[in-house]
Amino acid sequence: MGVGDRSRRERYYAPPMRILKPIAALVALGAVALLVSACGSSSIPGDSVASVAGNPITTRAFNHWMFVAAKSNAAQSGTPQVIVPTDPPAFHGCIKQVREQIPTLSKTTDKTLRADCSQLFTELSDQVLDFLIKAYWYQADAYRMGIHITPHQVNQAFDKAKTSQFKTDQQYQTFLTETGQTNADILFRVRVNTLYDKLLKRATNKVSDADIEKYYNAHKSQFGTPASRNLRVVRTKTEAEAKAAMSALKSGQSWDTVAAKYSEDTTTKHSGGLLQDVTQGQEEHALNQVAFSAPLNQLQGPVHGTFGWYVVEVVKKNPGSQQPLSKAKPTIKQLLESNASTAANSAVNKQAKDHFGTRTLCRDAYAMGDCHGFHPPKTTTTGVTPTPTTPAGGSTAPASGSTAPAGGSTAPAGTTTH
Repeated sequence: MGVGDRSRRERYYAPPMRILKPIAALVALGAVALLVSACGSSSIPGDSVASVAGNPITTRAFNHWMFVAAKSNAAQSGTPQVIVPTDPPAFHGCIKQVREQIPTLSKTTDKTLRADCSQLFTELSDQVLDFLIKAYWYQADAYRMGIHITPHQVNQAFDKAKTSQFKTDQQYQTFLTETGQTNADILFRVRVNTLYDKLLKRATNKVSDADIEKYYNAHKSQFGTPASRNLRVVRTKTEAEAKAAMSALKSGQSWDTVAAKYSEDTTTKHSGGLLQDVTQGQEEHALNQVAFSAPLNQLQGPVHGTFGWYVVEVVKKNPGSQQPLSKAKPTIKQLLESNASTAANSAVNKQAKDHFGTRTLCRDAYAMGDCHGFHPPKTTTTGVTPTPTTPAGGSTAPASGSTAPAGGSTAPAGTTTH
């Protein structure tokens, strides 16, 4: 793509919306409540883009999320245009939007704009559909496991989040308008997140004191400082040169003088042969052995090593230190809890996909990684065909404290079809 093309595309093709966002910001896609059935038809209704265990994601609902994603897209790129590519594969509507909203592109060919609309559609729709499908999965898996949440609990969580982020109701209403969302969207987002957190809690292994002690014993070097030595070293090619250097030092010549004259080591040649904070195994075996066995301030050598002959003097011994388990415990606990959370996150998603992945069917134009039977596009001679991108957080649900909205069988109450 040339400079002119890049300038054109930047007008309406910004980085895709990162749909998964923390609840602290109350930014995401939401939906009306989904009634999850234990089983359902595997077909995709004519007014839908996908079906999860018989529960349809309607075209109207999908287009709503695409509108919200496109608004975020425009906000991130700092442009007023909101391009919503929702009519594959011809994209007549998208092309019309571009020409109407961006006069400078009014004469660009249909072929060029269609290609741009197609790429924008792929970037946005992959994330939107991933978002909607996973919300179905979480709700269905929670239902399967007997995990429930009441409307009162949803409202409590919603009120807490809303109060912490918006000083007035007017600020909240402005937020909804600016993001293209409805109150129902946000309420559902809270509902799905709460169910997800309950799933995550069940899958999270508690970190015990025994786990912490085991990790400490296996990683002691991470919680201490090893013993080290400060050395003066002259490395020569021959034993004769090493003996000459030793004689010079014994006769009273300084290390600066002797190292500059005899040393082959460019690192220490002009610093009096000084090597500081040398730890066990850092230097070659012969030098390491004498460094950690010789007494202080006594000239040693010549010592024959792999890289030559050494004259050595240990000028300082730095004792090592070890942080006790009691001091290291908080750090280790935090690390293990983080690892446990990551593992639980993966387990929740694997479990949901194992149960509902094969019953997640998508129309060809909307197919992406969560859809049963999906195969990523192959590379082409001109590069790699864009593959589905995962929103922030990857293919998993948001971490505890964040929310994942979902799509119902219809657009959220109070919304319009965009």
